[in-house]
Amino acid sequence: MALIEIKNLNKIYNTIAVPVHAVKDVNLLIDKGEFTAVVGPSGSGKTTLLNIIGGLDKPTDGQVIIDGRDITKLSDSKMVDYRLKNIGFVFQSYNLIPVLTARENIEFIMLLQGENKQKRDERATELLKAVGLGDRIDTRPAMLSGGQQQRVAVARALASKPSFVLADEPTANLDSASAESLLDMMEELNKKYDMTFIFSTHDSRVMKRARRIITLVDGKIADDKKS
Repeated sequence: MALIEIKNLNKIYNTIAVPVHAVKDVNLLIDKGEFTAVVGPSGSGKTTLLNIIGGLDKPTDGQVIIDGRDITKLSDSKMVDYRLKNIGFVFQSYNLIPVLTARENIEFIMLLQGENKQKRDERATELLKAVGLGDRIDTRPAMLSGGQQQRVAVARALASKPSFVLADEPTANLDSASAESLLDMMEELNKKYDMTFIFSTHDSRVMKRARRIITLVDGKIADDKKS
């Protein structure tokens, strides 16, 4: 059974002028352990598709089945709880809490899950070491480079031991060296933990690393290639 099964997915935004069909009749299977990039021109529906898979947006119709469970049928409150426990997110803008240290940013997710302090400390420290920031545990985001902040964001995404990680343009704000370093680290985590990564990206560096590239055009899957 696929980790993620998407059936007849549509998303229509009813704007004042004309309805915008952001995602059109998408059918997709994603297996555990994939390192997949969703690509396409601006406005092709990449971010909308990721947001629906992640439960941040609801489809107009269709199903998103994760581990056999249709998340489109969950209430808003149950969806919040499901995201917290099952889905990791990495955003273009890092979204770290500036007053918290690197470790505290990672621990925050586990605090929301009700994990005790000792386990939070151990897990956060382990993850920061795994992303090469074992020496910056007590450093706040303002004292970290963009690449280091994004590494903290990836570690935070893994804190809840999610089923998969959604990464929306994670390299967009990084220089070449930082982007390559981040991708090296994500590939290593993918192999080490069999962690599924799904990217939305314009970045050719991400596309070169991806083992599957799904191309969207006008909300539809125009191509789907595995390497």
